[in-house]
Amino acid sequence: MDPRDDYASDVLVLGIGNLLWADEGFGVRCAEVLAERYELPATVRVMDGGTQGLYLLPYVQQAKRLIVFDAVDYGLEPGTVKLVEDDEVPRFMGAKKMSLHQTGFQEVIAAAVLTGQCPERMLLIGVQPEELDDYGGSLRDVVKARVPECVEAAVQRLAEWGYAATRRTTTADFSKDALAMGAYEAGRPSHESACRMGDDRFLAG
Repeated sequence: MDPRDDYASDVLVLGIGNLLWADEGFGVRCAEVLAERYELPATVRVMDGGTQGLYLLPYVQQAKRLIVFDAVDYGLEPGTVKLVEDDEVPRFMGAKKMSLHQTGFQEVIAAAVLTGQCPERMLLIGVQPEELDDYGGSLRDVVKARVPECVEAAVQRLAEWGYAATRRTTTADFSKDALAMGAYEAGRPSHESACRMGDDRFLAG
């Protein structure tokens, strides 16, 4: 068995970013909603890419097509959605770096290109963030409101590529229970009661 088969997919859908920093979690939340609400063909892989950077390289190299959800500084109004395709994706991923995860993912794309193993089609579905400097915070309302629209854009593109998604009758699990959006938002302590040494949700056990 070829070990590369563990990474292979016709389409890789990545949500990248950091759930712990407000709108930085946008990409992961989009991947979460897509995986929970839609049944996808076995050849479509949905991943929480988080901030893994170059660890994602083999998955990208072995994918024929790539969809990325992320919060991107386009220099537009907060909540603005912009779709970027193919050769333009690396430029937008690295134009205005808001965090280390974007530097890391730009390197992933560059490495895939250099090794001649870059997906033949790429789509970046990005939203202009409103707030990034809020540790333990969730998506701001203007950004959260764009999640369904961005997920639908991915579903539509998958259909155009020949990979039909079917709406689930029951929701599937994607994130760990404590990090699912509802539990994550409900579990945040008030500003007055928050532990100054960290957030109990991530210090427990």
